[in-house]
Amino acid sequence: MKKTRVAVFASGNGTNLQAIIDANIPSAEIVLVFSNNPDAYALERAAKHGIPTEVLDHKSFSSRDDYDREILRLIEPYEVGLIALAGYMRILSPLFVRAYKNRIINIHPALLPSFPGINAARQALESGVKYTGVTIHFVDEGVDTGPIILQSVVHVHDDDTEDSLLERIHVEEHKIYPEAIELVTEGKVRIEGRRVLKTS
Repeated sequence: MKKTRVAVFASGNGTNLQAIIDANIPSAEIVLVFSNNPDAYALERAAKHGIPTEVLDHKSFSSRDDYDREILRLIEPYEVGLIALAGYMRILSPLFVRAYKNRIINIHPALLPSFPGINAARQALESGVKYTGVTIHFVDEGVDTGPIILQSVVHVHDDDTEDSLLERIHVEEHKIYPEAIELVTEGKVRIEGRRVLKTS
């Protein structure tokens, strides 16, 4: 089986990156870890596994388009077939999304379309919902609005804090992100309008 060349974008600790590495997905090869944060621990995780890294600090760019244009230039030599955003704390410009149309996926700690954007677990607690969860979706030009690949439900306990809820959400994240990457890299999903359908 020819493996899909995957770049993982991360800004922080990289626990989802680690889950993807540990899953050893047969149809995917992580060829690059990219970060906008020179201090991201995700870069150390990559180095421990011999995965090439690229870092580009967004603070030295005056516009999002200029920054994303430079990322595109940086990653071009890696011939990436799929980009997996794993705690990447930057909104991608339409310019970037169009360059990798339907080849970027993201993980979000809520059951989209509920609670998009930042602090999703806090939003869930403040709203009083009984269930939240995790969503893996294709990235489009909106914020957390792309077609949904997989979701997993997490029960909200009466005594939950943001930290305790996030802890259980992270457990589900680490299970379903590798599963979603496997589905996409094996060509087992297709997008029809707003829906992602599994193929045989």
